[in-house]
Amino acid sequence: MVNQQQLDLLKQGVATAWNTWRDEHPDTPIRLSGVDLSEANLGEVNLAGADLSRANLSRADLNTTNLSQARLAQADLSGANLAGSDLSDADLSEANLSHADLNGADLTGANLLGANVREALLEEATLEGALITSEQLSQAKVGHVGL
Repeated sequence: MVNQQQLDLLKQGVATAWNTWRDEHPDTPIRLSGVDLSEANLGEVNLAGADLSRANLSRADLNTTNLSQARLAQADLSGANLAGSDLSDADLSEANLSHADLNGADLTGANLLGANVREALLEEATLEGALITSEQLSQAKVGHVGL
């Protein structure tokens, strides 16, 4: 179930307002499963541990966003900018990451099984301990990846 108050605050597009709220409510679960945040500007937002499963984040700006331990299973992140983001221990199973920019992203321990990474940019990404197949990697633009 989506928390409408959280969604409204996030849609304001001001990272400082959201991050201040997160600092003041560190134990409040973030429930945004299935929301449409396509093309949203969420750069530098703290979404650590958030439930964004099945969310539409296509073409969203998530540059340097904290998504560690977030649940992004079956989310649409196609064309999203995730450069420099923290996706460590995130659940990206069956997510659509096609054409996403993950350059420099930290995917340490992330679950990418079943994710579509076709044409995703993974240069300088850290994939140590990540669950991803060699077949998936062959479809991405890898360059130098830390495994």
